[in-house]
Amino acid sequence: MMTDQEMMNCPDDASQIDRLRAIMHRLRAPGGCPWDAEQSHQSLVSNLIEEAYETVDAIQREDFDHMKEELGDLLLQVVFHSEISQEAGRYNLDDVARGICDKLVRRHPHVFGTSAAATTDAVLQQWDQIKRAEKGDGEKPYLHGVGKGLPALLRAAKLQKKAAKVGFDWPVETGVIAKIREELIELQSAVDAQDLPAVSEELGDLMFSVVNLARFRGADPEVLMATANAKFETRFGKMEQLLKSQGHTLESATPGQMESAWEAVKQAGG
Repeated sequence: MMTDQEMMNCPDDASQIDRLRAIMHRLRAPGGCPWDAEQSHQSLVSNLIEEAYETVDAIQREDFDHMKEELGDLLLQVVFHSEISQEAGRYNLDDVARGICDKLVRRHPHVFGTSAAATTDAVLQQWDQIKRAEKGDGEKPYLHGVGKGLPALLRAAKLQKKAAKVGFDWPVETGVIAKIREELIELQSAVDAQDLPAVSEELGDLMFSVVNLARFRGADPEVLMATANAKFETRFGKMEQLLKSQGHTLESATPGQMESAWEAVKQAGG
């Protein structure tokens, strides 16, 4: 085990993972950090999600220096959970690493064995077959367990992608777009009929179809939504500034004034 001095000053590149593990152990040990010592798997869930999304944001912005920092924060979550599990006598960081190493070898028989998979599609199909066999899912519904725990947009894309692997997919993009139009018409009918349960159902169907178009385009719907959120936030801020320059606040501005300012910002490329 490293000493405190070694943890504070460890220039050896090859020892940094061991250093991180030692620091995490030190923080959780008696005399360490009260906050770190109090954490559990459950209390860290929001941290894990937040760090994952912050990493995605850095990737999306191509901020590679920041991405390195966010990958470190994400790695810390893996080490943190592994330390908690080690304390409970379940497994440690080495077991976690061994598990993913073994899985990668098993699921790449075209690299580490004699299987032939020369294309990406063949690799993915082989991966899925091996995964289902490992989990004993051969007798369960094909979509059983797909994407459980993922945000709804990501799970929708994952369900669609899995279904597409067995040929349940639109042959061309125009079919997806036509489906979106169909769902929009059905939504309008439900709205016109003031059928609230149907409106909710049709809204879900429309969103699912839009996710399908994103998948068809090779885009991650969660990233697209994050980008749209950021654009809206930026444009709204510029609209607020423009209104302020005109002597208005958000609270005092009329809907028409807001719309005019919004369009002005939009036309200016904001």
